[in-house]
Amino acid sequence: MNFAKVTFWLAGAWGVAVLVPLYFALEMIGRRDPPPVTHPEFYFAFLGVALVWQFAFFVIGTDPIRFRPMLPAIAEKFVHVGTMTALYLAGRMNAAQLSANLPDAVLGVLFVIALVKTGAGKAP
Repeated sequence: MNFAKVTFWLAGAWGVAVLVPLYFALEMIGRRDPPPVTHPEFYFAFLGVALVWQFAFFVIGTDPIRFRPMLPAIAEKFVHVGTMTALYLAGRMNAAQLSANLPDAVLGVLFVIALVKTGAGKAP
């Protein structure tokens, strides 16, 4: 259970550390990787939803046995990575942009390991 706790707490902390600065980086992103964002409502909505997920990871980390149905957390990671991979394969992203999703792929695998390690039938 410690593996699951640490994994989910680290995932939440990593996500907060990576996402919060993006609230202040909209113009910089447009300059470094044109064109500029033309629909900030989508950009900030994505950030908001992604940030809320980090708090879900903290909640799961408080009691991984109780919150063992971790499938939504696993899906959050793999759907994101799958979407970015599809964009890359369609030529809509470059390799550097795709590589920025490697931590999410690793966390998705760690979430699966946490699910297995917490074992079925241990919940109260």
